[in-house]
Amino acid sequence: MNKSHNEQHLKRQLLLDKSFRVVTRSFAFLVLALLVGILLSLLIGAMPSIHAFGWGFLTSSEWDPVGNKFGALVPIYGTLVTSLVALLIGVPASFGIALFLTELCPIWLKRPLGIAVELLAGIPSIIYGMWGLFVFAPYFGEHIQPWLIDNFGELPLIGFLFQGAPMGIGMFTAGLILAIMIIPFIASVMRDVFEVVPTMLKESAYGLGSTTWEVVRYVVLPYTKTGVVGGVMLGLGRALGETMAVTFVIGNSSNLATGLFDPGNSIASSLANEFAEANGELYLSSLIELGLILFFITFVVLACSKLLLLRLKKQEGKPT
Repeated sequence: MNKSHNEQHLKRQLLLDKSFRVVTRSFAFLVLALLVGILLSLLIGAMPSIHAFGWGFLTSSEWDPVGNKFGALVPIYGTLVTSLVALLIGVPASFGIALFLTELCPIWLKRPLGIAVELLAGIPSIIYGMWGLFVFAPYFGEHIQPWLIDNFGELPLIGFLFQGAPMGIGMFTAGLILAIMIIPFIASVMRDVFEVVPTMLKESAYGLGSTTWEVVRYVVLPYTKTGVVGGVMLGLGRALGETMAVTFVIGNSSNLATGLFDPGNSIASSLANEFAEANGELYLSSLIELGLILFFITFVVLACSKLLLLRLKKQEGKPT
């Protein structure tokens, strides 16, 4: 009797285990199916634009809905420049925040600061955009931008980036707002991965006479490089696809910006501003192709991050 009961119990457990594997595998393939479905939908919707403009869509800066002439160069350029500005500002700041919270911050201050950083991540993007438009942009255009133009506008090689009218809004303002938005995400991930470093490793390095920077450089970062790169990619992904905050402060101009202070456009802001008013198959298809390009840019960024992680993994244990 007991033997029969045990056999039935074993069969039930095997059946449940098999069902669990099937369900989890189905969820994994469901994600892949959704990804393929989104890609196919974008391709089908963008086909009229692809047939009409071909590769010239990527290199043309013309955007004329009346004449049915469209080009993606201005939105692509704006997306890449604002995301690059956001990373150049946000990554060092996030690294400093995470390093301070894990290595230098007093115990009584660590929890309040950590909660404050996490709360920043929960603020809706439209709030950042409204703050940027009504508070930061006027102050930036009146006090900071003129000083930057006077002191950096005449420098060789980079001076052209800091020339233009001090309007407050533009590519640099959009990048700065994006930096403020991605700092909480990157800092939170970096802080979490820094905290998983075994205390014994850090204490051993300190015991050998290492400074805090040397511990971070030779112990913490090598141990957590995968998580650090993942945090940066998370921030870059949000910067590439951010819509409302950028729409408020980038200027929404269809002209190619020559400097950081000039108004411009991004793929996300173009879609937000024009998708509801797109009349005609070619106009709508061009906007969908912009979405396809943004999808491709994000995919390339993630692929490059994976290749970077693989290269770093291959170099483990080699002398530097």
